[in-house]
Amino acid sequence: MNEKRYSLIMKFLHFQSSNDSEDESPSNNKLKKIGKFHSMLMQRFQSTYIPKQDISIDESLIGYKGHLGWKQYIPTKRSRFGVKLFQLCESESGYIWNSIIYTGKGTTFHEDYEDYGVSTKSVMTLIHELKNKGYTLTTDNYYTSPELAEILIKCKTDIYGTLRANRKGLPPLIKSSKVKKGEVLAFQKGKICLLKWTDKKPILMLSTLHSTSMVTVESKKSKSSKLKPAVVADYNNTMGGVDKADQCLSYYPVARNQQRKYYEKIFGYLLSQAVWNAFVIFKKNGGKMRQVEFRMKLIERLIEVTVCNPSTRRGPFPK
Repeated sequence: MNEKRYSLIMKFLHFQSSNDSEDESPSNNKLKKIGKFHSMLMQRFQSTYIPKQDISIDESLIGYKGHLGWKQYIPTKRSRFGVKLFQLCESESGYIWNSIIYTGKGTTFHEDYEDYGVSTKSVMTLIHELKNKGYTLTTDNYYTSPELAEILIKCKTDIYGTLRANRKGLPPLIKSSKVKKGEVLAFQKGKICLLKWTDKKPILMLSTLHSTSMVTVESKKSKSSKLKPAVVADYNNTMGGVDKADQCLSYYPVARNQQRKYYEKIFGYLLSQAVWNAFVIFKKNGGKMRQVEFRMKLIERLIEVTVCNPSTRRGPFPK
């Protein structure tokens, strides 16, 4: 593809014919302009790579300032306003294996889980194709609950993560008890272990994999060691899959700030995800390039333009 052809495609880029009937569009009509492309890309991500045992689920945000009825606000994200996604990533590499674009009421979830709340059915939809395969899922307190743990146990899937004190099914004592710094309070029901531990502040955890065992963790900053519950140490090591992907995507954003149509923003983000996943697979197969070098080589192949070698270029790298 030459540069002129690429520019022409970008000028008239769209993903759904205006003449298509409602029956031919995705079940979620809010995504009719981008939904088919998103579904196709997720299928390709899943068929290309099988994640390792540890996976994590978290939220991502595509920054968008335009008018959109289902735009979300997440104060912890850099952009704060935009299109929210629920994402499943491999914990180690940040490979993006599945995602759901959240459009508020009417978001498409798997039909088997329609009777559950949003947090539970988003997890079960994302992990549906990985059930009964022995995976271990890490989630934060938005998703973790005794209800979700019981469902996953039946699917031969373990889960651990932080837990909100107002979740249904928790023993009253674990909510009201004051635990001194370094102490642990735990409850066990079948495979489900509830644990309360105090470091700087009380932390409530749920796990179907851990007991109350403690491990010594070395601090890189203070060069000291600290005794922590094993579930807390493992959570810190495996929860960052989605954050790792988001951080690496932020270095080289494909979506441009001047894109005013929401589906163009989503497309740019999905395209960036595809490049990131390709880079992850490249590294797993022994590739030695940095991400910027990989992207520059990809650009050369796509638009057939000779560019300078990133390893010898002076000044900041292009985004």
